[in-house]
Amino acid sequence: MEKYLYTDALNFYYARYQALHDINVDFAKNSTTTLIGPSGSGKTTLLRTFNRIYELQHNQKVTGKIMLNGENILDSNVDVNILRRKIGMVFQKPTPFPMTIFDNIAFALKLHEKKISKSDLKDRVEQALKQAAVWNEVKDKLHNAGTHLSGGQQQRLCIARTIAIQPEVLLLDEPTSALDPLSTAKIEELILQLEKNYTIIMVTHNLKQARRLGNKTIFMMEGKIVEQGDTEELFDKPKDKRTIHYIEEH
Repeated sequence: MEKYLYTDALNFYYARYQALHDINVDFAKNSTTTLIGPSGSGKTTLLRTFNRIYELQHNQKVTGKIMLNGENILDSNVDVNILRRKIGMVFQKPTPFPMTIFDNIAFALKLHEKKISKSDLKDRVEQALKQAAVWNEVKDKLHNAGTHLSGGQQQRLCIARTIAIQPEVLLLDEPTSALDPLSTAKIEELILQLEKNYTIIMVTHNLKQARRLGNKTIFMMEGKIVEQGDTEELFDKPKDKRTIHYIEEH
């Protein structure tokens, strides 16, 4: 059976500096994979290859393959706009657009669905905010600025904006690192719900969080995968000395 999403001999370069080395990994559909490792180990770089967001910068290139549903998404004939609809990304710092809560979601929908009706638009905005577990907190202030929300609400708004266009894969780059414990708990609860419908790849520095959320965990160092596998097994019975040392230190 064809694997759903996987990389094959993936390498990444910032100009002449090689940041990823021969990455081979696969991701199960409708599950959460957590990426852990020290700062500068290549976790976020790996995440950025999946929706080709690195192409917004100069002198960055990738070799190898990333296969999604049998298609190499790194091929030059792949429409990047369609790709970024299939593979959505939420960043470390909440990034609501400087517009109303409603328009934050509606903007993304109108961008990707040119002929969406007003009634469908309204329904889809509500659906996305409900899916992101923020509807009850914002339903009476949809025409207020999204930037006026709390940090945790802003991050859930950004998740709602991303899932409104119904991607297949969600990339989460340390989505709770800028949040307080209560907001973090709400986002974690949300991720556990979202994995029923999305394939989630999440970078985190919080090993307890990786353990709580990951079905699978990948440990990276110096742009290479040191160890990967079932989360419980990787934390309880790590095989590589570097993994053992990292888990003990954190």
